[in-house]
Amino acid sequence: MTEAEIIDLLREYLWAGVWISAPLLITALVVGVAVGLFQALTSVQELTLTFVPKLVAMLVAFTICIGFSANLLLGIFDDSLARFVAQ
Repeated sequence: MTEAEIIDLLREYLWAGVWISAPLLITALVVGVAVGLFQALTSVQELTLTFVPKLVAMLVAFTICIGFSANLLLGIFDDSLARFVAQ
């Protein structure tokens, strides 16, 4: 395996990490902004009010996106890593 192949493989895995984490991060951002707006409008400053909705929303997003994430990782493994192992 040459240095260029290693760099390409690393780049591919980094992009996979971005695609896998994006739905969870976007969900946390949207729910955090919504809860922050709710807290600002109602003057409720409860710490658990920010944590629990984000946790629940991220668990739901993770459950929905787990198939996509698994297929992405399996595809990358089949395309890139399996051919290096076979050599």
